[in-house]
Amino acid sequence: MDIDHVTLRTADLEGTRAFLQTLLGLEPGFRPDFPFPGYWLYRSGDPIVHLIPGGGSPVDRAAETIDHVAFRLDGYDAFRARLDTESITYSTMDLPELGERRLFVRTPGGILIELVFRTAIV
Repeated sequence: MDIDHVTLRTADLEGTRAFLQTLLGLEPGFRPDFPFPGYWLYRSGDPIVHLIPGGGSPVDRAAETIDHVAFRLDGYDAFRARLDTESITYSTMDLPELGERRLFVRTPGGILIELVFRTAIV
């Protein structure tokens, strides 16, 4: 089984779209003619992220909710350098027991995105 896509609700459709294009190289593509605005963002011909309008209200962390979404990528050092160049704030986590390095960023609306890199940790 694979996850097909993730849908993110955001009060800032344009800002979140631009952020994900810059961050992940996703590109807007075909989207059915739904009766509400939004974007389907693609990578290599597959829709990965759907963006739809959200109220922009704070998430009630006591309720059941999805905490974050994670994407597996390659090229940790280059990716981190690009975040620095683009002045995108992030935090890091190294998990040597898994051979992974992680970067955490937030969309303009505050959605947490985890970027997972399988790499040798030095």
